Amino acid sequence: MIIENAAICTVDSAGTEYANGYVVLDGEWVTAVGAGPAPWTGAPRERVDGSGCLVTPGLINTHHHLYQWATRGHAVDAGLFDWLTALYPVWNRFDAEITHAAASAGLARLALTGTSTVADHHYVFPHGGGDQVGAVLAAAERIGTRCHLVRGSMDRGVREGGLPPDDLVEDTEEALSGTEAAIEVHHDPAPNARVRIAVGPCSPFSVTERLMRGAAELARRKEVRLHTHLAETAEEDRRCRAELGVTPAQYAERLGWLGADVWLAHTVHPDPEAVGLFGTTGTGSAHCPSSNGRLGSGIAPVRALLDAGVPVGLGVDGAASNESGGLAEEMRAALLQARQRDGPGALTVREALRMATMGGARCLGRERELGSIEAGKLADIAVWRLDGFEHAGIADPVAAFVLGAPAPVELLLVGGKPVVSQGEPCGCAPRELAAELRSATGRLA
Repeated sequence: MIIENAAICTVDSAGTEYANGYVVLDGEWVTAVGAGPAPWTGAPRERVDGSGCLVTPGLINTHHHLYQWATRGHAVDAGLFDWLTALYPVWNRFDAEITHAAASAGLARLALTGTSTVADHHYVFPHGGGDQVGAVLAAAERIGTRCHLVRGSMDRGVREGGLPPDDLVEDTEEALSGTEAAIEVHHDPAPNARVRIAVGPCSPFSVTERLMRGAAELARRKEVRLHTHLAETAEEDRRCRAELGVTPAQYAERLGWLGADVWLAHTVHPDPEAVGLFGTTGTGSAHCPSSNGRLGSGIAPVRALLDAGVPVGLGVDGAASNESGGLAEEMRAALLQARQRDGPGALTVREALRMATMGGARCLGRERELGSIEAGKLADIAVWRLDGFEHAGIADPVAAFVLGAPAPVELLLVGGKPVVSQGEPCGCAPRELAAELRSATGRLA
């Protein structure tokens, strides 16, 4: 396949861009990218005319809860802890069929906003709820996106001072054995992997120290990555200091939860010491601006994190706290929030795009094969239409893309295979997804 006549933002280390260029693909891989007409004398299987379009790497969503698509619109005026308390009993009713319907809809929405790789943190395993991990992975195969399934867990219920109800948490050993089984059955370490598994106890207020330590040991023994929520709200920070005598970041450090194989969700309230710790250890951050705004959690110090050398990616977070569920708009939200916090120089349009691509690849440990358009990397590519009236007259296509109205996805490729074509998902019909979702939410109600 050849994509030609398009503006191209490669997001490589040099920031290479072409006002009019081409990308050549061979199967799953990019073989060439450059300016002008493609230097190709053979007969490609397909030529894509990118006139009026911007070509970028496929976007990478570093933090999500796909099952939550079935519980949008709940507790719409609540902060995090009250929101969780309202939703835990609903999530306790999920079975694999409901989770699959929700994940399919959520992944389709992400694909329609240019997302080629999704890190899904699934930490709810209701008793009798069936194969929750399999339900999410089947949805990813159906829609066509890559999936980093974070096998989450909670073992600290109300009786132990935690937030979740006791009948929704797992036994510690059950959580660890379930996580290890998910790794053994589903994890693919290959460079072109469609599915990878990470280890993800949920949060300090829902997980015991025993599970946090056991999870870190398990992940490093199995050579997979670690993920959890941390420093999300001021209330979490106060609770951690009161109960443990340390900040959330100090708690994570004490348990072996900082390092280049770890990325953390939110990091809205790290103090300067924590920002430095994240930077020196190479610990990544999944920034979720819309969800943080929806829950009133605050604005993450993105400029400080980037300046400290922290790998920062973007996350949509669960659709129950970000009902839109799309990733492309998170670039604009991240830029606006950063400038509201730290002034007009806090984040550039190209830094926002880099967070959504290479920043995400770094968080997931996939920077060698994902996150930029370069020869030898996987052909995860998004082609965005910028020739409508919404973007006409903006000379800089990257500025038009990040600051303007959400751009339609003309084509989304994952490993060279179309996932979205002419604005429609290739794996299933939206009407079918809507019918499944209505059935799932009706059963929950």
